[in-house]
Amino acid sequence: MTSWTTRPETADDIPAIRDINLAAFAAAGEADLVDALRADPKAWIDGLSMVTAAPDGTLAGHALLTRCHVGGDPALALAPCAVLPSVQRMGAGSAAIRAALEAARAMGENLVVVLGHAGYYPRFGFTPASRFGIRAPFEVPDEAMMAMTLDDTRPVPSGTIQYPAAFGV
Repeated sequence: MTSWTTRPETADDIPAIRDINLAAFAAAGEADLVDALRADPKAWIDGLSMVTAAPDGTLAGHALLTRCHVGGDPALALAPCAVLPSVQRMGAGSAAIRAALEAARAMGENLVVVLGHAGYYPRFGFTPASRFGIRAPFEVPDEAMMAMTLDDTRPVPSGTIQYPAAFGV
């Protein structure tokens, strides 16, 4: 088991984050999405782009939370998440996601949405978004569109997710 460390990205990490996303996905779409979100001051929140580093300091994983809205209220979108193929299924992605969620909780954020694998994201506390009255702005299987609250004492907005322009939806 590798001992991962997590931290918010720095400017020096940007090329490595792009390389991680390029290696993890078949096309450049996710790497380009990260770059476009970073350039969007309405979407980008400093401290919510998390990297996972191996004991030697090599970056291996990345998870990104950016501003979206649900029914007009602020929320966060978790996307993309990427891990170098050579270390997938070793906890690097989970470490980055947990660190991003904890940072968002510490910032006072409440709602996070994710479109992803229904067998993976529930381990972090995600459940079908439809349980909150939240829906995607496009057709998606109910079990793949998920949401979680970071503060269960606060009300949860409902409605359609409005993603940042970079998502193209």
